[in-house]
Amino acid sequence: MRSFILTPAAGKRLIAKAVATHPDITGVLKSGTLVIVAGTTNALVAEEILKSLNQTGDFSGNRFFRGITLPPEAETTEAAKAPDTTPFPGDVIITDGVFQKGKTIFDVVDRLKKGDMILKGANAVDLVENRAAILIGHPSAGTIGAAIQAVIGRRVRLMLPVGLEKRVSGNLDKLAEKVNRPEGIGPRLFPVPGEIITELEAVTLLTGAKAELIAAGGVGGAEGCVWLGIEGSSEQMEKASALMKSVAKEPAFKL
Repeated sequence: MRSFILTPAAGKRLIAKAVATHPDITGVLKSGTLVIVAGTTNALVAEEILKSLNQTGDFSGNRFFRGITLPPEAETTEAAKAPDTTPFPGDVIITDGVFQKGKTIFDVVDRLKKGDMILKGANAVDLVENRAAILIGHPSAGTIGAAIQAVIGRRVRLMLPVGLEKRVSGNLDKLAEKVNRPEGIGPRLFPVPGEIITELEAVTLLTGAKAELIAAGGVGGAEGCVWLGIEGSSEQMEKASALMKSVAKEPAFKL
């Protein structure tokens, strides 16, 4: 086993590279609709997927989010926006391999069908039960509220790219029951079904090696970092080492 350290930003890029090569994603890009819901991890996912299609164009992840979590002195709200010169660009909707610019999930959700896919970020991931949950600030449950109708009602696939920095140890259903009580204050919590892609799954998808979370934390720019222990064949480890090196200097998100 060899150990590697990943910043949250590097982890997002690693996840993005893996999602872009996932066989179900490459399949829906050929035939079907892929919805990449705006989020800071999905910004990198969208970059990687659009790059694979040679359709990056003027896409930028700088404002590719709705609500984000900021330090305690700032609110977690849609009011946290980039300058007016970079308005919200919409989600990334790709139909039969063609980027439909300027659209959002709300424009297409009613037309999604079996075989289509939605990519949606998450705010909590339970690594033991392999489940994820999303913080809700909108009274209609926001984009996941729209997505879940297609997922449950029409068998649309839901994939959840989410970094290990968002790991929690509690049962998500029990946590949601507490958080969502009428007397509660703050965002709600919505556990959802779907395929979870963390850095651990990303390593296996891209190299065939097995990754485990062995430690976490740091200072001086390493806050939120994770240590991954990776093991595999010589060829797999060579791929893993090159992969970790390729994402190591991914810059942190800037508002």
